[in-house]
Amino acid sequence: MSQRAYKVLTADQWAAMQAAGSFAGAPVDLADGYIHMSTAAQLDETLARHFAGQSGLVIAEIDLTGFGDALKWEASRGGALFPHLYAPLPMTAVVGTVERDWQKESASQ
Repeated sequence: MSQRAYKVLTADQWAAMQAAGSFAGAPVDLADGYIHMSTAAQLDETLARHFAGQSGLVIAEIDLTGFGDALKWEASRGGALFPHLYAPLPMTAVVGTVERDWQKESASQ
């Protein structure tokens, strides 16, 4: 499995993560009990399905090497394995960010 994953955050979530030093999760993460992340190959479809038309998004590149058993690769969309973090996401795991607006149409349309 890849040693890097990506977490899409709103600008407000990113600011809160920076202030707190960690991220407990977006509403969907809290509801599901884990932090949803995507691999590089899965990122565009994640953006299209869940963030279509949103602006001010921050894509945090995450180093997965230090998560141990808190990180699970689980089948999701189309049976593909996605990285799910069953713990808060610390700022120390963020190795880079990209800010962008996602203007593509939703893939579910």
